[in-house]
Amino acid sequence: MKKQFLLFLLILFSVGINAQEAKINWITFEEALTAQKETPKKIMMDVYTNWCGPCKLLDKNTFRNTNLVKYVNENFYAVKFNGEGNQIVNYKSQEFVNPHYDATKEFKRNSSHQLANYLQIRAYPSILFFEENGDLLAPLPGYRTAKQLEVFLKLFQTNKHKEITTEDAFSKYQKEFVYEF
Repeated sequence: MKKQFLLFLLILFSVGINAQEAKINWITFEEALTAQKETPKKIMMDVYTNWCGPCKLLDKNTFRNTNLVKYVNENFYAVKFNGEGNQIVNYKSQEFVNPHYDATKEFKRNSSHQLANYLQIRAYPSILFFEENGDLLAPLPGYRTAKQLEVFLKLFQTNKHKEITTEDAFSKYQKEFVYEF
């Protein structure tokens, strides 16, 4: 009986370890900007809101893809930013706040954060990419699967975006892209 119980515990423990999933190492925007000074990497920022269904799907599906998680953690500083939140953010020598934030609407539509306005966020979710020096590189509005996001992660991480100057060139890049996620 003791052996069966120990075997049961061992199996339960093994299942628990296997059930742990890979997670993106999310940090704040300011932490990412500071880290860039010591170890330059591009930033991938997930701009979300608490009420946004596609934002929740991005977290549930895309940001749990093991290959994507590994790639993002190795090659980017990953930032989560609530586009309607009340945090104070310093960027480009400016302080950004949400002066009209209403705590009673925390899980409903709220006012836009000044940084979201500054970055011209028009849809949630939006994934933004920033250069190693903190300059905005490109916005990517809307929900993306891991496969759809992989194209852009690798485009920006490898600096291929600097070679692509036309829609035809981007179409060719996408057509020839070898998916790994």
